[in-house]
Amino acid sequence: MELTPSAHPDTFARDRLPPPESWPRILLDGLPGPAYPDRLNCGAELLDRTVERFGADRPAFHDGEGEVWSYGELRDLVDRTAHVLTADLGVVPGNRVMLRGPTTPRLAACWLAVMKAGGIAVTVLAQQRAPELAFMADAARCTHALCDARSLDELLAARIPGLRITPFGGDGPDDLLALAARRPGPYEAVPTAADDVALIAFTSGTTGRPKGCVHFHRDVLAVADTFSAHVLRPLPDDVFAGSPPLAFTFGLGGLLVFPLRAGASAVLLEQAGPKQLLAAIERHRISVLFTAPTAYRVMLDELTRGTAPDTGSLRRCVSAGEDLPEATWRSWYARTGLRLINGIGTTELLHIFLSAADGDIRPGTTGRPVPGWRAKVVDREGREVPDGREGLLAVRGPVGCRYLDDPRQTEYVRDGWNVTGDTYVREPDGWFRYVSRADDMIISAGYNIAGPQVEEVLLGHPDVVETAVVGRPDELRGQVVVAYAVVRDGVPRDASTAAALRAFVRARLAPYKSPREIVFLDALPRTATGKLQRFRLRKAV
Repeated sequence: MELTPSAHPDTFARDRLPPPESWPRILLDGLPGPAYPDRLNCGAELLDRTVERFGADRPAFHDGEGEVWSYGELRDLVDRTAHVLTADLGVVPGNRVMLRGPTTPRLAACWLAVMKAGGIAVTVLAQQRAPELAFMADAARCTHALCDARSLDELLAARIPGLRITPFGGDGPDDLLALAARRPGPYEAVPTAADDVALIAFTSGTTGRPKGCVHFHRDVLAVADTFSAHVLRPLPDDVFAGSPPLAFTFGLGGLLVFPLRAGASAVLLEQAGPKQLLAAIERHRISVLFTAPTAYRVMLDELTRGTAPDTGSLRRCVSAGEDLPEATWRSWYARTGLRLINGIGTTELLHIFLSAADGDIRPGTTGRPVPGWRAKVVDREGREVPDGREGLLAVRGPVGCRYLDDPRQTEYVRDGWNVTGDTYVREPDGWFRYVSRADDMIISAGYNIAGPQVEEVLLGHPDVVETAVVGRPDELRGQVVVAYAVVRDGVPRDASTAAALRAFVRARLAPYKSPREIVFLDALPRTATGKLQRFRLRKAV
């Protein structure tokens, strides 16, 4: 596919897109939504065009503590911040800007400002540790970072060469918000190409080395104009909320892109566990909810109690991040009368591409291809398998996998299709049923955890000789992380050592990646040629 001339003087990201022959086939003809012009800035579309359609006085974001930001107030801060980016910080279109902090309206405003200024957003979790941050900053060659003042420590500890860090939400004269207050208001968005890079989202692969997934301005709108517009079908008066942070594309779509595209509002919660979500539903009259099956199971337990919060405002509940068990679907429906909208999406494809809603839902299945998408089940050679037979899920649509300068592109994209690594069955009447992950990814409470990444960290501990990390089935979380470890002679194989190893991992990776259990072995099971037999460890858990 030939790209439109770029508006980016800094061409780093476009120069490191995969070779055209390794791209998936992108389906734009017949897309069930607006045609995208050659020049398109998703920040301007989500904010400026929405203000034009619905007015500036409507609520855009709630901070969870009672503060409400109107679309006009949000646009004013976004425009002032964009001026700071370009005039004070020297950001030029195409520069990569790391965004770090809890999920707040200020973080969302920073993301929108980066879009309007023509930058490329690299949003990272507030939980991630210095080594993770350093890797992503280096891979994306981030030039700038906007960081919540409360989340600076690990970013500073990463000591990233050449990275200009600007805090926001603090009290210093160089704080981003203080700088923005001194800047003028309106900012004309950079006329980026529809296929200029808008964001790089990192995801952990089976090797443990995160992959940068490159998405265009057009892609950001395409997921809203397919899944959101045609399956979720939000209304301008809807109030969105959910557990996924903005650093996850699940959260970026559900908490920022979808509500703004529809002229609705979102409650952005710093703490969004099941109990906090229930309280927010009652307090803010939330109508559209995004979270993982684990959270729905916990909320069900809470709703059986005598003092359960009022959830009567809910009308749409989306479940993704891990497989939704049929029993959870039926229990939620029995308790609330609401049909959970199941879905599968990946960071590589930005958001949900298989789903179903309302009377089209079949409990126990994921659904059917979202309008604008196609899907099939194939064998290891890429041949389509008959209905009812297990195989690999392959999809294509208006968004596709483009890894940033990564040879694993050819593993994910085969013959023009995105092969997600999930094992599925297509039923004879067209519904797709999830079977399992086809790789070593552990999916725990909606978080993707690459076992080899945890192994690499554990092997950095002086007491660990060798280790293997697998997922153990868990009724609440789907899976939990279990590490098998061989330690050096003389090291006690007891609870104290296990606690020390878990703390070692938590200091270097996001806490959710730390093993729930560490099992000590004399040796790991291997073949005669020395290959680790992970299947034996999986059977053991």
